[in-house]
Amino acid sequence: MSEQQSGIDGPIDGATPVREEDAFDLDAVRTWLAGQGTELGEDVEVQQFGGGASNLTYSLRDGRHDLILRRPPAGQKARGAHDMGREFRVQSGLAEVFPLVPRMLAHCTDESVIGAEFYVMERVDGVIPRRDFPPGVDLSPEQTRELCLHALDVLVDLHSVDVDDTELASMNKGDGYVERQVSGWSRRFRDARTEDVGDYEQVMGWLEAHRPGDVGHCLIHNDFRFDNLVLDREDPTRVVGVLDWEMATVGDPLMDLGGTLAYWVQADDDDFYLQFRRQPTTAPGMLTRQEVVDHYLERTGREVSAEQWRFYEVFGLFRLGVIAQQIYYRYFHGQTTNEAYAIFGPAARYLEQRCERIIAASDAPDAG
Repeated sequence: MSEQQSGIDGPIDGATPVREEDAFDLDAVRTWLAGQGTELGEDVEVQQFGGGASNLTYSLRDGRHDLILRRPPAGQKARGAHDMGREFRVQSGLAEVFPLVPRMLAHCTDESVIGAEFYVMERVDGVIPRRDFPPGVDLSPEQTRELCLHALDVLVDLHSVDVDDTELASMNKGDGYVERQVSGWSRRFRDARTEDVGDYEQVMGWLEAHRPGDVGHCLIHNDFRFDNLVLDREDPTRVVGVLDWEMATVGDPLMDLGGTLAYWVQADDDDFYLQFRRQPTTAPGMLTRQEVVDHYLERTGREVSAEQWRFYEVFGLFRLGVIAQQIYYRYFHGQTTNEAYAIFGPAARYLEQRCERIIAASDAPDAG
């Protein structure tokens, strides 16, 4: 979910009219919400956010309520993906120990209401950086660096939550998280592969052969990016909300950091990767990927060599490639007509090649 928040009455940057193929029955939602204790007014403005490419996200505002509705997309879904109940429970369970989650209102399991499971939450007011900082957010390089450090500290804080003190303790499946992730994402790629992309077999084989043991088990976001953060309007270097908990779980913290770095496009990257950028990580003052890793390791007291880090870097890019391919699968098979999804096929091919280059460098005699 990637929208700039702007108060209950003002326009929301990134919100547009609902696409015809993504429309839902507002009256049915109104009736259902009333049964949950929230009475929407007669005049409800419904808009859709187009920044995300996974779950569908809508704004519902009536002058008194400022709400967000989340539902899965149409078409084939990877097993375990787009679980609205899980996303709702994770944020509800974090409410008392991690105050940056939005306030949950209600979760609907009755698919007859709008044709899919969904949940509703309150909207967090603030500013969300997407590909670039929005108009009016003019940070100096020093302020940009400060924001970067604050954002990473939020991730460290999340990884420091005592899972056993939350309702989410049962999500801890114990040792084997890294193994489960490598095998699970490999299966997801094979299930979503189309004939016009590579096969990722070299990458998947390398990950399996170089798979480390878990370094720990903690609450991880699994999609921690600037466009999933809400920044304070008065001080945009400060994070006031964390959004999009679709893939959150209890797992290995370095796998979470590797996933974050896959999206971290920096100014000296190649042209295609720069086009792939979804957050302002090329802005003057932003940390490089290596500086991100160094800061995280310093804050957490962990020691990871450059050769050890290669696994997490490759896995993060591989997982991003699988996500891109899953999205492209829906476009390739005509399950969505959104032309914006066409680019995800070339993105999946590019990410395979990027993984292969890192692997080749790691296998070089002087690597590490």
